[in-house]
Amino acid sequence: MAQISSNNGQRSSPSLGTARTKDVDKEEALQMEAEALAKMQKERVVTGNKQTSESTSNTRQKAQTHNKQDHDLMVFPEAVSKKRVEDKLSTVDIDKMTHAELEKLLLDESFESSKVPALPATPVLSPSFSSPFYIGPTGQRGQWTPRLPGPVTCTLPPIYPSASNNKQAGVFQNGFHLSMSTYQSTEPVYLSLPGRSQYISYPLTATTPFHPRGSLPMYPPTLTPEMAKVFDKIASTSKFLKNGKSSTDLEMTEFKSIVPKLPTSENSSDISKFDWLDLDPLSKPKVDNVEILCNAEDDAKVTSSTVAEDPWDAVLLEEKLLVTCHLERKVNGKSTAGATVTRSQSLNIRTTQLAKLQGQTPQQDNGTTSLTTENALLQDIEGRNQELAAFCQAVTKLRTNFPYNNQHTNPGFVLSPVMLQRNINGENASIKVSIEIEGFQQPVIFTCDVSSPVELIIMQALCWVHDDLNEVDISSYILKVCGQEEVLQNKHCVGSHEYIQNCRKWDAEIKLQLLTHSAVCRDLARTDEDDRTPTNLTKHLYKTEKPFRENISRKICYALDGVETQAITNSVKKLRRAVNLPRSKNPETKISHSGYGSDSMYYNLGSLQPENPVQVSIDQLTAAVYALLHLHLNSGCSSSNSSTKNRSTKEAWTATEHLQFTIFAAHGILTAWVSNYEKYYLVCSLTHNGKDLFKPVQSKKVGTYKNFFYLVKWDELNNFSIQISQWPLENQSCVSLCFGILNQIRKARDLLKILCFFLCVLSLLTCGTKLLHFWTSSHVTAASGTAHKRGNLMEKIVLQVDFPSLAFDIVYKIPQAANDLVHHSIETLEKNVKERLLAILARDGTLGLSKEDKEFLWEKRHYCRGHTQSLPKILASAPHWDWASLPEIYSLLQQWPPLPPLTAMELLDSKFADQEVRTTAVNWIEAISDDELTDFLPQFVQALKYETYLDNSLVRFILARALGNIQIAHCVYWLLKDTLHDAKFGVRYEHILGAFLSICGKGLREELEKQTRLVQLLGVVAEKVKQTSGSARQVVLQSGMERVQSFFMKNKCRLPLNPSLVAKELNVKACSFFNSNAVPLKVTLVNADPLGEEINVMFKVGEDLRQDMLALQMIKIMDKIWLQEGLDLRMVIFKCLSTGKDRGLVELVPASDTLRKIQVEYGVTGSFKDKPLAEWLRKYNPTEDEYEKASENFIYSCAGCCVATYVLGICDRHNDNIMLRSTGHMFHIDFGKFLGHAQTFGSFKRDRAPFVLTSDMAYVINGGEKPTIRFQLFVDLCCQAYNLIRKYANLFLNLLSLMLSSGLPELTGVQDLKYVQDALQAQTTDAEATIFFTRLIESSLGSVATKFKFFIHNLAQLRFSGLPSNDEPILSFSPKTYSLRQDGRIKEVCVFTYQKRYNPDKHYIYVVRVLREVQVEPTFVFRTFDEFQELHNKLGILFPLWKLPGFPNKMVLGRTHIKDVAAKRKVELNSYIQSLMNSSAEVSECDLVYTFFHPLLRDEKAEGIDGIAKPTDASPSSPASGKVGGEVKLSISYRNSTLFIMVMHIKDLVTEDGADPNPYVKTYLLPDINKTSKRKTKITRKTRNPTFNEMLVYSGYSKETLKQRELQLSVLSAESLRENFFLGGVMLSLKDFNLRKETVNWYQLTAVPYL
Repeated sequence: MAQISSNNGQRSSPSLGTARTKDVDKEEALQMEAEALAKMQKERVVTGNKQTSESTSNTRQKAQTHNKQDHDLMVFPEAVSKKRVEDKLSTVDIDKMTHAELEKLLLDESFESSKVPALPATPVLSPSFSSPFYIGPTGQRGQWTPRLPGPVTCTLPPIYPSASNNKQAGVFQNGFHLSMSTYQSTEPVYLSLPGRSQYISYPLTATTPFHPRGSLPMYPPTLTPEMAKVFDKIASTSKFLKNGKSSTDLEMTEFKSIVPKLPTSENSSDISKFDWLDLDPLSKPKVDNVEILCNAEDDAKVTSSTVAEDPWDAVLLEEKLLVTCHLERKVNGKSTAGATVTRSQSLNIRTTQLAKLQGQTPQQDNGTTSLTTENALLQDIEGRNQELAAFCQAVTKLRTNFPYNNQHTNPGFVLSPVMLQRNINGENASIKVSIEIEGFQQPVIFTCDVSSPVELIIMQALCWVHDDLNEVDISSYILKVCGQEEVLQNKHCVGSHEYIQNCRKWDAEIKLQLLTHSAVCRDLARTDEDDRTPTNLTKHLYKTEKPFRENISRKICYALDGVETQAITNSVKKLRRAVNLPRSKNPETKISHSGYGSDSMYYNLGSLQPENPVQVSIDQLTAAVYALLHLHLNSGCSSSNSSTKNRSTKEAWTATEHLQFTIFAAHGILTAWVSNYEKYYLVCSLTHNGKDLFKPVQSKKVGTYKNFFYLVKWDELNNFSIQISQWPLENQSCVSLCFGILNQIRKARDLLKILCFFLCVLSLLTCGTKLLHFWTSSHVTAASGTAHKRGNLMEKIVLQVDFPSLAFDIVYKIPQAANDLVHHSIETLEKNVKERLLAILARDGTLGLSKEDKEFLWEKRHYCRGHTQSLPKILASAPHWDWASLPEIYSLLQQWPPLPPLTAMELLDSKFADQEVRTTAVNWIEAISDDELTDFLPQFVQALKYETYLDNSLVRFILARALGNIQIAHCVYWLLKDTLHDAKFGVRYEHILGAFLSICGKGLREELEKQTRLVQLLGVVAEKVKQTSGSARQVVLQSGMERVQSFFMKNKCRLPLNPSLVAKELNVKACSFFNSNAVPLKVTLVNADPLGEEINVMFKVGEDLRQDMLALQMIKIMDKIWLQEGLDLRMVIFKCLSTGKDRGLVELVPASDTLRKIQVEYGVTGSFKDKPLAEWLRKYNPTEDEYEKASENFIYSCAGCCVATYVLGICDRHNDNIMLRSTGHMFHIDFGKFLGHAQTFGSFKRDRAPFVLTSDMAYVINGGEKPTIRFQLFVDLCCQAYNLIRKYANLFLNLLSLMLSSGLPELTGVQDLKYVQDALQAQTTDAEATIFFTRLIESSLGSVATKFKFFIHNLAQLRFSGLPSNDEPILSFSPKTYSLRQDGRIKEVCVFTYQKRYNPDKHYIYVVRVLREVQVEPTFVFRTFDEFQELHNKLGILFPLWKLPGFPNKMVLGRTHIKDVAAKRKVELNSYIQSLMNSSAEVSECDLVYTFFHPLLRDEKAEGIDGIAKPTDASPSSPASGKVGGEVKLSISYRNSTLFIMVMHIKDLVTEDGADPNPYVKTYLLPDINKTSKRKTKITRKTRNPTFNEMLVYSGYSKETLKQRELQLSVLSAESLRENFFLGGVMLSLKDFNLRKETVNWYQLTAVPYL
């Protein structure tokens, strides 16, 4: 940057690498600059007075003198180089030169050095504003024209000819005229090649024009006739005419020598010497971040320095609306005031033009050097965007309802969520509570009822502190959860809090802390300053990701980097012709600035001043470019017409005009598309409530054009066959850009889409020209170059649309509701009509309703008021939503009874765009509690996409709840932040997020910023670890986590997964990574609460976790439904949060392992074995009571998992994404495939079973290999849970429907919702659904494909790693590892005896006698044969080169579990042990051997070495001849003249020989002589406890007939080699049953006669 020196007031420009002088601070620089400016002004006034009597001949001499005086402001180079090139050109015959010779001439160093002009050239085109100096006519006082400051360019556009265009310049296709500048210019234009800038350039920090007075000297033109002849010759070459460029590709050697450290762009090596003639700025090298400084004395020495800031932000000051009176420049990071000339690539736009287009008058210069003004361009967009202004006002008003001093709405801490559930039969109604009280060394522990209010618990705790509670204010105390920044809600019962429920689920201790309100940390509360801070939508967004942040600098970049209006095209053509014109030396020229003003200007520059047609073209191009900027600003605003005050209006319902608009062109077409796609066309549709109002209109098919940029030009009028009076207020137009591919089948598909609303926020019809940005279609893949990402090229592809400009404004006014609506009772309808109407109303949602059904429902809408929840179906059936139909709809809406909040959510779907409907729905939803709202926040945030305007009732509802609840605020922040990447609605969500951050308070905002920073740091570490391979990963992880640790040295931080958890540092040593494809990190954090435990989470990159969030949300809602209905399936609910694109956090469930890890303990074929899961549970639950509790947890949680995964269609289920907790709770993880989208091998699905239910799971459920009544319990739980979810089918369909626009790859359309609807069997009865799900259980359990899939996955994940690491058990049946040092040396060991056991099945266990040196009495341990074999196998792994003793053969002929086999094995095992203990000490004394012989808890509970354990669950003994036993469970119901007998279960069947029977059921309705009423079930094999769940149906029987009949039920065993034999039966008289309702009961089987 330029340095300010004290000697002679000169400015020096040190080269790169030299030492810089001491920086001048801002105040000193401003003072120095002001003095220099004042001196300069004074000198100019004197000089100007002297100049009036001087002739033109001595102007140059005075200019040189004057130039020295103004050395501190700008520098003019010498003109020696110009003379050199003139001499060279005079000796060359241009006409006879070839193309190659011309290029050689341009490559000549002497010619190259002449490319520095002698005067500042007027810039032609640039992407910003500039402040060049202009000179007036000879003999007049020169004046600098006021301009917006900006960079200055010294390059000219190409001068090659282009195709002619007959359209008038400055006029759009729809008649839109450009606003032209009134400025009259007389300055000459100088042409030069791209090289050095003759100006000192630096980034701008202000936009106020500077108006110095005084005359400036005039110079002859740099472009001589000889040089013009060279340019004309170059322009006429064939290759230049072809593409505007030379074929010779040379590097910019001179520019690189000047700026040696300039970063080279990708195509810098392809820049030709002819590129300086190309007008396309996209072909220029990027030099925006380089500043070139020219020294006034050295003339040719320049230096460059890189600038860290965005050049557009530096020029346009996107964050500041007010500008200072001085122009500022940056010198070593500090600003000094003065006249500024900035970097190249600038746009010359005068403030007079700005003022005219904005309806303002430019401020006159009074000779002062400091003028205070506002940036009119920035003010323009802020003032026009009425929608944002209205939204800000609404948010500000909303905040006043939540004052900072109201602790109820501003608690400042997290409230523990509450979930009401129905307690089952009063079981486990009491809990033990441990409360920490300040001043007490030990916690206070007492027992209370789960229904006790929290206030009562506080009173009981205070009894330990105070003697008299009458003097204590109970309300000033609260109970805080230990280890979490979370407080119980005093008005709720203690058992309703989720924390208490989770503690009961895990059998964990309930730890609370008694505190006063004043002692609770309220760092998240809002303050008085927060309430007084103005609302700002952009102020606090700088620390979040900003993929769609629309600032003015970006808009201008887009405007000048891809959009080409017809006025710009015509102006460029004129400019090309003007530059190529030969210059005459002594003409008297008249230049008429048409479009700039009525006055003409005459001037005579004598022999030194040529005519200047180039300046006329430049002025026209400048005005065209400014009109483009103005168009961009208007396109982003919601106001339809900037001058509507004096215009007449017309109501829309009276407008008979048809809707029409002209589609001109799509700008900014990607270069890759030009070569890949042949033809383009548009499909325009007008939609409302997600339905087309008419058949979509298709444009003509055209190819790409190339004038200034690539574009697709249609210039086609689209006229729609619908009157304005017939379309609804919220209608929207969707324009899809489609393409055809070269050399392929011409199958067109959507490429991009545009969504446009025709009505603005003031309900005025849109008019005028608009530029609409495309967003990427979901069908486009990344291969086409259009995949959406941050900074996507789609932001530059815009569609220019011309809406008709009428003489009046069309206004849409909402009609009033009708008053003549009459409701009728449904009972008054005819029977068949009533039945049809009830059948339609009974359906779940509108999915599947036919057109006829909707017409019928709308016709009978007045009969449906008694069925409150039918309103969404009725409104969805409304045939029209135009102005004439709305009074009837609004009247129906106003008179309808309020809907429950969860039912009203359906009215927020895309099917209901009407604002009155959506507002009414939000009013009904207001009744939902904060805790319940948290569960549905993702859907509410997605529903914001379906709102027409930014300010709406739904966004106000969400922000209001966020202000009053920290938990909701936390969720809203992360949900909004995750949606910023939405290609279609990212800008809207950014405004909402900005509003939230503006009003949430400084404390919460800073906390969220810390969380965002933590996530960013973890993301960097995870990316590096994922990219590293092998052993280097651990090193990269440790170093990365050390950097994250530095973040915690300054901050405590709440966890994004849960705001109640506060971490103070990392446990770096405990952090690790998982060996999976995504390589997620295991992050271990130290709890900031000393009473809390460590926090373990998983951080993932490279995977979209939004689908996991949705699946877990659905499972959590299912669990809450079951709990509210009194069914506790003990589900494991863990948290998952997407924190950005393809990254997020997942909560880790402690004490859990994957099924694969459990199964491979028994070898790679462990998935085919039945016992691994049961034995793993027994290892962690050694006592019978503990194992029984774990087995019960497994049965219940497995039932919940089966139902949830089936309903949601969770696929890709293998044994690595199913986990089991040591407490027996089973749960699923990794929901990358759902809604039935299964992975396939070719045409075969990998998931063949309805859900995962394998034989090893059934082994745990049954308690052994044979079916027991526990499996019947499992089936009943599944069917009960399934039927409960079916009642809420409409809720789940609505929740998934609201997520259709979320961009999830497997939730995109109605077909995905159809899967859930079919899975829930919505049209069947509960009994039919029970039978259906029972068949699913049988199908899943009998599927061999699931086990085979597990086996294949075991092979794929197989890793040879020897023995487990230290944190894993060394033996599957021992939870820990033991050594010789711990237990003492073993002196003697032998197999003492064996015992028969029956837990769960009959088997033999071997008693091992162990005597140690430190013990007097021996100990006895009990080991099975399989455990001995596991010891031998792992010794072989640990000592592969040692010769180990031979192990007995496991295979035996005949039955295994018999006494003879056990006796033989006792001898063999004893021999094996003796050989093992006599082997080398390295083997006999290793940890593996000592762990095997270490006593376990089960050994201590054994009954002694001589006792024989009795069967704990022995099968019933065989009865004596003629005896039967057992019970049968039946469901008996009657409807529609049909008797339904559902045979559910039979238990405890007995047989004469003790063998397991093959039971089936047979029934008759007696009397039945002809046996026509015979019905029977299927046969179940080898079980005493069969489950049938089969329906036996008797049709055509009246109730009177059935009362005279008896039901005979017989249970028989089907035999293949002998006759079926009777197992028992029951006789039931049907007259004893109430057939109006279903009867479910168990009936004892007896020896009744049977047919």
